[in-house]
Amino acid sequence: MKTDKENFFELVYQVVKLIPKGRATSYGAIANYLGAKGSARTVGYAMNACHGMKDVPAHRVVNRQGLLTGKHHFSPPEKMQKLLEEEGLTIKEDKIQNFKKIFWDPNIELAL
Repeated sequence: MKTDKENFFELVYQVVKLIPKGRATSYGAIANYLGAKGSARTVGYAMNACHGMKDVPAHRVVNRQGLLTGKHHFSPPEKMQKLLEEEGLTIKEDKIQNFKKIFWDPNIELAL
């Protein structure tokens, strides 16, 4: 039987898999979408735990300002930036440029 934490992580992964190439979202936006506002840190833990899962594009999840705060969980740390740049995003000083423009909000994008 899965724990609540494992179930929450699975829900996070389902949302992250829906983020289109060339877009990015924040830990908090995912938490808010899942009805767990204030659980951005737990979303971060889920992202840290999924690096062996090739189908979960963890590189598309950043902090609310567009900073690549999770880059240290990639090997090497530059891989997160490289993956984003391969999708057409511009990164300067560990921050996605024009973040508001490329921000993918699951509450809007996945609205019924």
